[in-house]
Amino acid sequence: MSLESAEAAETDPPQHQPLASLNSRLSNTRRLSSEIAEPLSDEDQVVQAMDDASPTKWHLGHTTWFFETFVLKQFDEAYAPYDERFAFCFNSYYEAEGERHPRPKRGLLTRPSNREVRGYRAHVDAALQDFFARKDNDVPAKAAELIELGIQHEQQHQELMLTDALSLFSMEPLKPAYREVDSLPQDGPAPVLEWIDFDGGIVGVGHSGDGFAYDNERPHHDALLRPFRLATRCVTNGEWLEFMTDGGYETPALWLSDGLAVAREDGWRAPLYWEESAEGWQQMGLHGLQPVEPAAPVVHVSFFEADAFARWAGKRLPSEFEWETAVRGHPEAGNMLGHGALRPLAAQANGASGLKQMYGDVWEWTQSPYSPYPGFKAAAGALGEYNGKFMCNQFVLKGGSCVTPDGHVRRSYRNFFYPQQRWQFTGLRLADDQ
Repeated sequence: MSLESAEAAETDPPQHQPLASLNSRLSNTRRLSSEIAEPLSDEDQVVQAMDDASPTKWHLGHTTWFFETFVLKQFDEAYAPYDERFAFCFNSYYEAEGERHPRPKRGLLTRPSNREVRGYRAHVDAALQDFFARKDNDVPAKAAELIELGIQHEQQHQELMLTDALSLFSMEPLKPAYREVDSLPQDGPAPVLEWIDFDGGIVGVGHSGDGFAYDNERPHHDALLRPFRLATRCVTNGEWLEFMTDGGYETPALWLSDGLAVAREDGWRAPLYWEESAEGWQQMGLHGLQPVEPAAPVVHVSFFEADAFARWAGKRLPSEFEWETAVRGHPEAGNMLGHGALRPLAAQANGASGLKQMYGDVWEWTQSPYSPYPGFKAAAGALGEYNGKFMCNQFVLKGGSCVTPDGHVRRSYRNFFYPQQRWQFTGLRLADDQ
């Protein structure tokens, strides 16, 4: 496929939405967070499984603190805070907003209680609706921008609520399910892995247009690509089992030095949440402990593991700009949270050619370091800490996962994690040079 034809297929960027629509999306987003928490007991919502994860209660409080701090306290002179002490509890990493509770100790926050956090959310939600009503929907443009940012921010935490709950349940001896099912339907066989060629050249990358994007997606700029090939689907569990059987975790030549050190120290010999039994490999997911589905995309693998697999396969990981170029013209939809599967699903072998699973199922590791684009400038004040200060020692992922809220991701979206992290719904797609 030529880059020129892919560029021409790109749809026009969305325009700014009316305030009534913004308010509706705000209400729906806030409601969805509470619905995600509903299947969890109060005890489930307090515990922190590891330093990287946070308790559900903390996510609910933090996203509320975000709207209170950056919208209501700045633009609503009538707003009365629910409890000024909550700022210390629910600030995440915003140095400009003062001292905060240490991240590794969020699981010690038995107070405020879940009931108080629900009251906090209700207080802030009512204040936001009152703010819209008193302004007669004539909300200042800057406030509207921050409400949109708050919606997007809460959607990120909705995904984290599910990944962090899974991290917790995986450590429970009873192996509970977030959502109970009698049995999961078996996926059909994965379609044959094929390759699509893309011409090299100078391509525009990053976000352009008027629709929402985070600051790390800007500015739009040119990148030079060599001709490349991209696999038509993600790597499957069955293919990962072949890698394991062939000694992939025990072959030093396949691994980056830092990755091999982590794999040995932590005893990696399979993806996270895999358990071997007399019946074969099983995988802990949001439906509990289930047999590994060979045709489904492999998930919960680190960058180090993805890179080692690609080397074992004689291929490589794509760059973020190759991925972004290849996906031009594809609908930004797939097996995401609204689909309801809560797990990666096998690509459909329906005879259709072309790229599959580009959005949803698993976040796809790229070989691209998470670094600023040419001309990047962080926003002034506390919100400048949102993305820019993390642009070091992490890698970019693309495409969203089976628990990413619908409508949250786009072609230019840049997720990022450290190379050893694997508790998120992370997988991979292979690339190669032509």
